[in-house]
Amino acid sequence: MAAIAACTSKTERTNPFFEEWDTPYGTAPFSKIEVSDYMPAFQEGIAQQKADIEAIIACEEAPTFENTVAAYDRSGELLARVSGVFFNLAESDSTPEMQAIEEEVTPLLTAAENEIMMNPDLFARVKAVYENMDGLTREQQMLTKNLYEAFQRNGVGLDEAGKARFAEINTRLASLSQKFGQNLLAENNAFKAEIGITVSEYPSWMATCEDRALREKAFYAYSSRGNHGNENDNNEIVLETMKLRAERSKLLGFDSFAAFQLDNKMAGDPATVDAFLAKIMDASMVKAKEEIKDMQQVMDEDIAAGLLPKGSKIQPWDWFYYAEKVRARKFALDENLTKPYFQIDSVKKGLFFAAHKLYGVNIEEAPDVEVYNPVAKAYKLTDADGSLIGIFYCDYFSRETKRSGAWMNNFRDQYVTPEGEDVRPVIVNVCNFPPATEEMPSLLTVDEVQTAFHEFGHALHGFLTKCHYKGVSGTSVTRDFVEMFSQFNENWAFQPEILAQYANHYQTGEPIPAELVEKINNSLKFNQGFMTGELCAASILDMKWHELSVDEVAKFQTAQDIRDFETKVCKEMGLIDEIIPRYRTSYFNHIFGSGYSAGYYGYLWSEVLDVDAFERFKREGLFNPEISMQFRRTFLEKGGSEEPMVLYRSFTGADPNPDALLRARGLK
Repeated sequence: MAAIAACTSKTERTNPFFEEWDTPYGTAPFSKIEVSDYMPAFQEGIAQQKADIEAIIACEEAPTFENTVAAYDRSGELLARVSGVFFNLAESDSTPEMQAIEEEVTPLLTAAENEIMMNPDLFARVKAVYENMDGLTREQQMLTKNLYEAFQRNGVGLDEAGKARFAEINTRLASLSQKFGQNLLAENNAFKAEIGITVSEYPSWMATCEDRALREKAFYAYSSRGNHGNENDNNEIVLETMKLRAERSKLLGFDSFAAFQLDNKMAGDPATVDAFLAKIMDASMVKAKEEIKDMQQVMDEDIAAGLLPKGSKIQPWDWFYYAEKVRARKFALDENLTKPYFQIDSVKKGLFFAAHKLYGVNIEEAPDVEVYNPVAKAYKLTDADGSLIGIFYCDYFSRETKRSGAWMNNFRDQYVTPEGEDVRPVIVNVCNFPPATEEMPSLLTVDEVQTAFHEFGHALHGFLTKCHYKGVSGTSVTRDFVEMFSQFNENWAFQPEILAQYANHYQTGEPIPAELVEKINNSLKFNQGFMTGELCAASILDMKWHELSVDEVAKFQTAQDIRDFETKVCKEMGLIDEIIPRYRTSYFNHIFGSGYSAGYYGYLWSEVLDVDAFERFKREGLFNPEISMQFRRTFLEKGGSEEPMVLYRSFTGADPNPDALLRARGLK
């Protein structure tokens, strides 16, 4: 590709996106990229992909997998490169300038995608390949099937008026999603300004804050984000989003957005998900009511000591605080005792050791790879034979420019070029752990250690893939399958053999005592009525929003309608008053600012798969190399190149058992 000059200052310079990156492993030259480089690169990337598509359509040869489906998979190289950099940085290093670009480019990208996915000539070629897949490899068949279905699900079969409306809806939804996320970032920063802690610190802070009035204030500030009627209010965004999603689904012949979303997922339909979640909710609420009794006993002692008024009962803002007190009594486990053994660099050592022991992955720092933020670090992953697996960035600490939560994403996907070169992925893990201070290094809670293992599980899924096409490589699997691998990796966090390699006291270097390890593992099933209940409640809330038809969602007009709907759904699901959903509607970024709409249940669905698969490790040896490598070959290397249930049955020999989740969480 010829370099295209882009003048971004008085001195003419070449836009870094328009030239090959002469960097270690082809990673992004972040210091050379200026904010003004993004829009020209996006515009040129869109133009180049359009030319790629036109070339596919203009091909005079009969449609084949190679000249149509594979050619589509390879299209848009420049666009993928600039998108990989920009959207990763927009989430972790957001600035007003980046937000302005995001607002400008989002409708452009959506319009370009609409134009491709509604192109009847391109679809005709894809359909011809889809209807004659004999002779293709299974991976090629899956890629073709996915692409064919993507065209159908993006309105290619609609009439011209329907296509126009479908495209209009897509463009508006993309802008609403982007705005939802920006509003939430502002609300999270406002929460920190008001309470003095970050959103990510909220659970651990609530567990130790003795001032009940302050806990109550923090609870209401936390649970009302995006719901203040100010410039960052998300209610109007939610209402418009829900109406547009329902309308778009109806255009495609579905009764609801949930029916549309689940049509090509493992679960299949809303009724299956509803029944699955109801069983979990019932079990978790039985357990939660037992947990309240234990906490109330401790609260009653505080009442007797004159610390609280007579008649005080456990409220939502009391749960973290008194649960921690109960945990300390039942298991003699105090986070202040465990955190000194979980210094962030030690935890990374544990992540890397587990990956080596299980899958033969070697990980070392890559100081020659440039990072996008001074606190991020780069690592090189290699296989047992020394071959490159990929480049890993970890960006673990909270800052005001980073959205809340934790996630994995790709800067570059894995694929094989037509010439046979295996292009290895570049992947990032982003978290919001507490940064070090002058007095104290970054020390993690038990939950935060699990989060680190969770996100690195996603990374391993992305790294160990051995596919030929971007469309099925790595984590390109259904939403209710992808979380299996992140949650599976959590199983190794507190295995004694792994802990022995990384859990050393940050001051003395002493290994974590065996009795403390036992207490940690015994406590992992503690408070699961609450933990499972709030997660399941959010999943049900997500489903109930998206099961609304066009006519039903049209009745919602105000923020109060949203609040009333939440209250109704929570009552019907059996959620007790002392617990709220993990995410309320106005700050439910997974379903309004990310890709988990009618899919948040996937965390619990995938956990069934992960727990059931882990049962085999427990039966045949936690570190049995044959089982570990079979898991790698069956799942991690395959990506989306086979149907999920086919892969699952080939590893476990049976269908997943939902009761395994209840047992693992101590709910049965």
